[in-house]
Parts: sequence; structure tokens; C-alpha cells
Amino acid sequence: MTRHCMPNFEVPDEIIQELAAEQFPRASSYDLAWVIENSMGPNVLWMTEYVTQAVTLEPGMRVLDLGCGRAASSIFLAREFGVQVWAADLWIDASDNLRRIEDAGLQAQIFPIHTEAHALPFAEEFFDAIVSVDAYHYFGTDDLYLGYLARFVKPGGQIGIAVPGLTEEIGSVIPEELVAHWYWDFASFHSAGWWQTHWERTGLMEGVNSELLPGGGELWLRWESAAEVGKPGRSDGDLLRADVHRRLGFVRLTGRRAKVQRYRS
Repeated sequence: MTRHCMPNFEVPDEIIQELAAEQFPRASSYDLAWVIENSMGPNVLWMTEYVTQAVTLEPGMRVLDLGCGRAASSIFLAREFGVQVWAADLWIDASDNLRRIEDAGLQAQIFPIHTEAHALPFAEEFFDAIVSVDAYHYFGTDDLYLGYLARFVKPGGQIGIAVPGLTEEIGSVIPEELVAHWYWDFASFHSAGWWQTHWERTGLMEGVNSELLPGGGELWLRWESAAEVGKPGRSDGDLLRADVHRRLGFVRLTGRRAKVQRYRS
């Protein structure tokens, strides 16, 4: 990566060592300052690798990276697996992402798109796989969204997401220790069981598997505490430090589009 797009801060060696997560060897090989600069919450490469440990990607596949943020996940997917990636995001301008993609030398593999998750400009059955990291909970909790999204992946094609989640569902009363740091949009955080049911009951997916990353809450807190050194003002650290019962973590949800179609004509 050329220097003009590199962060203007350095990460102390002790933090680099602390955040070298053994379960994510691919992600841990990337420049940590670059990852901090291009993450918009949890460590985007940890979450992307977590998804790819359960989703099979092969060179030349067409992959939609839905809610790609600053395209770090797209760069990871293209570089590590040799796939073609359509990097789709609403909040980050496609031209900004193109500069990061060009800086990584991957402009022939990654195609940035500025779009909203309900207005995807693609042909049906265009993608071999769809990946979404730290984004799907903003739109995918809608009961009908999977029926919309699944049209864009081939029958038998994979969909894999990783999102902030809960060890168990929280009812209408927010736990006392979390109230001071709880924002209304955290209502999109759900348990692995909730996500499993959410997809299975549509009948649109086969082989649905939802699970909570073991030790995910502790890992997330380690990341936030370290990232605050290089990028002050992050919002998740206080919430995670207050989460003494470790209710928070990461959920991975994967499945394949059913080959028997259940769409209405």
C-alpha cells in the first residue's frame, strides 16, 4: 500500500502483540494501524475472516460485500481468496473506496458501488456468494429482507454474515449496568438462536448455521481498548466495559440459497 493512504499514527508494539488473535491468522498479518483506520466499529478483518472460515470462496467467484464500509473487508476477500468483489455501501462514497482499492492494487478485482441495501443494482442470481460484516443487522432484521437479498445469489450459493450479537435475547428492560451506554439502535443486536430462526422460517435457505464466537465479548473489548489509542472517540468501549456479564459478542450466520425456489410468481 502506498504511503499517501496509510494512517498518520503508529500502533505501539505491545498493542500489536496483544491484538494478534490466533484464531484469525490472515487478519493478524495486516498492518494494524490500517485496520484501525478503516474499521467502523469492531475489527473488520477479524469479522471477515470469521465469516470466511464457514463460507467457501474460490478464485474467480463473484462476491457481494454488502455494507462494506471503507472496503477493508473487500480488500481482504479479494487478496486472500482471489475472488471478484462488488463493494457496496451507503455511508461511504464509492470514489473514496476506489482510492483505497487502487492503493491496494486491486482495482481489477474490486468494484465499489454506492447503494442502499434495499435498492441493489444487480441482476438476479449474479453472485456466487454474499458476505456482510458488521452491517446486516441494520437492515436484515426485517422479516422480508432475506427474500429480497437471496434473489441476487445463485441457487446453492452462499450467504454469510457476522454481526454484533447477544448471548441471549434482552427483553423490554435493558440490564441496569448497560443502560447508561445503550443506544436505541442496539435493539438490532440478537442472539444466535434468534438469527437461526429468522432465516430458517423463510424456507429460502438450506444448511443454516448460527453461532456465537467463543470469547467474542472479551475479544471485542480488547480491540476497542487498543483501537482507542490510535483513534480516540470510539463509542463501543464504554458499553463493553460495562458489560460485566458478557452479554455482548459476535454472531456468525451462514447458509445456502435453497435450490427449490419458494418465491411467489
